[in-house]
Amino acid sequence: MATESLPGTHRALVLKSRDEPLVVEIRPLPQLTSGSAIVRNLNVKLVSYSREVWSGKRPYPFPTPMVPGGNCVARVAAVGPDATTLKKGQLVFVHNFIAGRDNPDELCLFGFTSGFSPGSNSMFENEWRDSTLAEYSRVPLENCIPLNETRLLDSPQQGGLGYTTDDLGYLQVPLVAYGGLIDIDLKPGETIVITPATGQFGGAAVQVALAMGAGTIIAMGRNEEALKRVESLEPTRIKTLKMTGNWETELEALKAFGPMDAFFDISPPMAKDSSHYKSCISSLRRNGRASLMGGLGDLTVPAWAMVFGSLQLKAKWMYNRSDIVGFMRLVHGGLLKLGPSGGNEITGKFGLEQWSEAFDMAAEKARMGQTALIIP
Repeated sequence: MATESLPGTHRALVLKSRDEPLVVEIRPLPQLTSGSAIVRNLNVKLVSYSREVWSGKRPYPFPTPMVPGGNCVARVAAVGPDATTLKKGQLVFVHNFIAGRDNPDELCLFGFTSGFSPGSNSMFENEWRDSTLAEYSRVPLENCIPLNETRLLDSPQQGGLGYTTDDLGYLQVPLVAYGGLIDIDLKPGETIVITPATGQFGGAAVQVALAMGAGTIIAMGRNEEALKRVESLEPTRIKTLKMTGNWETELEALKAFGPMDAFFDISPPMAKDSSHYKSCISSLRRNGRASLMGGLGDLTVPAWAMVFGSLQLKAKWMYNRSDIVGFMRLVHGGLLKLGPSGGNEITGKFGLEQWSEAFDMAAEKARMGQTALIIP
């Protein structure tokens, strides 16, 4: 068992109840077990709807009390006796999509939701209740993704990419988008329409599609100023269309770019009746593919277009472990650009006690590439 000199206690942000404000507590350090690592959290990226989840406004299941959190950039402080390659001091990206070891179909989001089955609920409540909004966390070994510190943090003059550890905090968002894009096998040179392309996850899908070699990306959204910002990433390959609320008008506009090879959507729940589903699915070429990743309710799709076009409609929650390997190749290869060079912006950095201001900033600044971080 490899450890560094660890403190006996640490500070953690605790959610005692959905009806109470979060509080910072001094807690005993998490105990190391087989199959786990103790990490020192460097930064935790907040999603725009963090307050909605942890206040109960979005009815995500999870037990209380708990330490909320999510994906983070961290350094390994200790590893269990069954660790084979992970070492103390190593820089890692900790992703929060946890799969059951005896049944990988049991899934939960560390610090966010206990999932939707008795097995995932038990795993979350009994083993992974306390997440990353703390100075230290105990995390599954397999959720620690090694980062090549030399490649990512060294200057370009030294052969590196010149990022900071805070720039790496953005990794969680494009990883989710990559899960959906690789699921429909997006190929270099293909044409894809992405909706809504102006938010954090849809904007990240545009960034990832560029990195994967898409020839033309049609970015659709309602905010024209935000669409201009997306297009500025690479105007020769990114084209924009405004959603009109009329599927026929949207379809005619899409036809100007030729048949779409693929369609990616990561819309929020309130968009389930939007016209763009019909227009975008109807724009696909024969044997075209569509990926749905949004948190939608029941959705009406154009079955006639799907049947007679032999279309593939796939849905994806998050990503598979094998997806992470391909995603990290894009990151370490410099194809997926992080930091300001990739159109990204750190909108604020906050301590644990500033959690409320951090939640507000995450909700207010939620466009493509915008990142609010808590620094435990």
